[in-house]
Amino acid sequence: MSRLAFFILIITSVLLLLEPANAQADKSQEGFERYIQSFKEEAIVKGYDASFLDRVFTDATFRQRVVTADKNQPERKLTLDTYLATRVPDWKVQQAVDLLHKHKDVLDKVEKKFGVQARFIVALWGNESNFGKIMGKYPVISSLTTMAYEGRREAMFKKQLYAALDILQQGHINQEQFLGSWAGAMGQSQFMPTSFLHYAYDFDGDDKKDIWNNPADVFASIANFLKTEGWSDSATWGRQVTLIPGFDLSLAGLDKSKMRTLQQWQALGVRKYDGSSLPAVNVKASLIMPDGEKGRIYLVYNNFHTLMGWNRSSYFGVSVGYLSDRIKKGS
Repeated sequence: MSRLAFFILIITSVLLLLEPANAQADKSQEGFERYIQSFKEEAIVKGYDASFLDRVFTDATFRQRVVTADKNQPERKLTLDTYLATRVPDWKVQQAVDLLHKHKDVLDKVEKKFGVQARFIVALWGNESNFGKIMGKYPVISSLTTMAYEGRREAMFKKQLYAALDILQQGHINQEQFLGSWAGAMGQSQFMPTSFLHYAYDFDGDDKKDIWNNPADVFASIANFLKTEGWSDSATWGRQVTLIPGFDLSLAGLDKSKMRTLQQWQALGVRKYDGSSLPAVNVKASLIMPDGEKGRIYLVYNNFHTLMGWNRSSYFGVSVGYLSDRIKKGS
């Protein structure tokens, strides 16, 4: 899923909650019901039990506002500075610090098992769901079926729908609690169903990967994603830097072929944010300029590339790194 800015998710959530049950014309609802029947027949061929499918789709309804939200995702021109002010306000930093201490015991265990620093786990948790406070309240089955039926990305959403069926069939959550965003992102980590199947982790051994209600499973699932995708706990994410006049801006970018060691960047004209020399360590980094040469400029390490696997937005990646640094600082 393309992660929306925090306030956009709230606005979309409110709109969906206001949708009346009979918002669709009969023809649209009838077509939706025919689509479900066709999908169920296909699923039975794939080996799903008919009674299970009947039960899952009993209350499924077509959600026009899901389609509308997808087609008309609000666009707002932000700079990285304004984005960070929105995503990482001081109150969120303080909450993150407090929650890091509150969950220290389990976070220490997760960090030791997966090799992912606790501050990054908490930073992702905060950015994705405001520490579990905003997860979406829309029935995942209805949302995914609506998006598949709508048709523009049917194959993608059918894949997610089958994964959602597997989650229910495996007993990780009951259907009444099987809620998420309008696009089907779920739980405190906001995993799409396929990501859940790949990365969700049962940390407390109760045979459920409960990313909705169980902090231990939430933390372990986030850490499992990062570790699986190449995270290293011997490194951090990046640093803000400055450039000397005349720097070759074509060197910037996240293409791995553009990665250079810090000393190579030093020789090319990159300096610490305070103007001093970069550390003399053998670490490779990419140079990024999310807002161009006049905005914030960063050297980012391999862990940042891992964050790009979570969300392709460099704004999002920087916000996670920035929040993790504030957590480490303690304010």
